[in-house]
Amino acid sequence: MRCALGIDLGGTNIKWGIVAENGEVLLEGLTPTESERGPDELLNKLSAIAERAMHASSDLNLQLESVGIGSAGQVQRASGIVMGATATLPGWAGMPLGERIGRETGLSVVVDNDVNMIAVGEAWLGAGREWEDFLCVALGTGVGGCWISERRVYGGREGYAGEFGHMVISMGGRECSCGNRGCWESYASVTGLKKLAYEQWEDGPWEEPETLFRYAREGNPRALAIVNQYCEYVAAGLTGLIHIYNPPAIVLGGAIVAGQDAFLLERIQTLLSRGVMPVYQRPEPVALVAAQLGRQAGVIGAALAALKR
Repeated sequence: MRCALGIDLGGTNIKWGIVAENGEVLLEGLTPTESERGPDELLNKLSAIAERAMHASSDLNLQLESVGIGSAGQVQRASGIVMGATATLPGWAGMPLGERIGRETGLSVVVDNDVNMIAVGEAWLGAGREWEDFLCVALGTGVGGCWISERRVYGGREGYAGEFGHMVISMGGRECSCGNRGCWESYASVTGLKKLAYEQWEDGPWEEPETLFRYAREGNPRALAIVNQYCEYVAAGLTGLIHIYNPPAIVLGGAIVAGQDAFLLERIQTLLSRGVMPVYQRPEPVALVAAQLGRQAGVIGAALAALKR
């Protein structure tokens, strides 16, 4: 059976899996990113994951053909080099990731931005199957995204397109990990939600978004006020993207969306119906759907990209 190793390198965790050509995840794992330990240690972690996957595929009589890696940051797809990275992955800029992992494994390696890989997975087997064109936005440690056009990732000049999280929505606002101020990521990410919750409820349940959302679901007024404010921040960015791309749908994923379903999406959809110009809502409103593949989306997408290459 043909398969590939898919690796989803995020700011908080590294998710990986051996994925068959039909999209089935045959073996998977999760390990903390711990980027503060430096780029060399992070590279060692990725190499160890690849080595483990190679041994496992041999034991399972699988034909491991290639490796796909989705990395946070700006990736030059042609070379597999991570050309830019924020403080989320310190020292990661300039890492020749494709070449290094390829040399150590002897396999072909495809590297792209992590949210691009998530979008590929959702387009293949998830919430994006219905559309040829759609936006994908991930609300995680940071905020990333991409534009899928004719079922392909639009990369721009060098492959760096889709850094939606670093469009400025508040001049002189919160400091962002990129060094700028007022970026959407500073408000709509997990980090932004935690900061908002701490500002509004210093001794409240702000350490984990899941706890905050549970309080809000139960009707706690302070938690509900925080969630509503957060949804306004998310909707502000999505409104701008809708006016730029005129998409039929937005697939919304990431750690914040997982498990919240209609509770979160309906609030955001209501705000979009108020803020998006009417002409962009015809013949029907932009569909806002939750990513379906959960934490496996980036892994599946990375493996598919590797198999296709």
